[in-house]
Formats: sequence, C-alpha cells, structure tokens
Amino acid sequence: MEQELSPTLQLYIDCNESVPLSQNTATSVMQLLQDEESVQFEMIELVYVDEEEIVRINKEHLERDYITDIISFRYDDGVEKKDNSAIEGTLFCCAPRIKEQADEYGETQYLEFKRIFIHGLLHLIGYKDKSEEEKNSMTQLENKYLSLSENN
Repeated sequence: MEQELSPTLQLYIDCNESVPLSQNTATSVMQLLQDEESVQFEMIELVYVDEEEIVRINKEHLERDYITDIISFRYDDGVEKKDNSAIEGTLFCCAPRIKEQADEYGETQYLEFKRIFIHGLLHLIGYKDKSEEEKNSMTQLENKYLSLSENN
C-alpha cells in the first residue's frame, strides 16, 4: 500500500512586511489541497517579497513590467506529463500588494494571504486563469478551499 507523504513547505520572508500566514497554517492548506485534488506536493517554497522584487521576477521570467500578487514556478517534470505525483515549485508573493488587495476587497489580511497561497497552489497543480471562465473556476476553487480550511 502506497503511503501518502506530508508536503514540505519552506517559508521565506524576504521583505520588511509582516505576514499573517504561519508555516503551520500554510502546510495544513497544502495538505488539504493535496487530499482534495489527489495530488502530491513534494516541496514548495513560499517566498514573500516586496514590489521591486516581484516586478524584477515578472520582467525577467515573464516579460511583464508590473506588480502582481503572486508568480508561480513549477520545477518538477510532471508539468509536461500532466503528472501531479511529486509537485515541486516556488510561489513568489508580493506581501505589500496582497495587503493592498485585502483593503480593496474588504477582506482580512489573513484570508487574503491564504487565498493567494491557495491560488498559487492551484496554478502548480495545473489550473489556469487566462480566460474569464478559467478565472471564475479558480475563484470558486479558492472559495471552496478557504471555506474548508477555516472549518478544519
């Protein structure tokens, strides 16, 4: 019988902002998505950066010159094979932008940080948000996992 492994999360705060999402909470969220989506997160880096660094990453890797809340990079070979049995990746999150969004949406910073983390994990699993339909689908999944994570 195959034993399911707990996901490994490395959390880095590489900016002068407080982050309301703890490593324990983030790991619990990863475990929830892993169970619900039938995937395996092998190792995820969650890196919080400032606006300058997120723009640099966006320019260098995606040829986009603007601030965004999160950029997801998947490293394992499964992305080409549609194999989600050992997902590895890095989520670069712009802490100041996430705090601004929380204010814009009338949301707590804690829930907005958790939503953005969930959004990044969904990207690593393979969900896209290019079209309106894909965006709506991802938002529904984010809401589902926010709700489930708050009830656990």
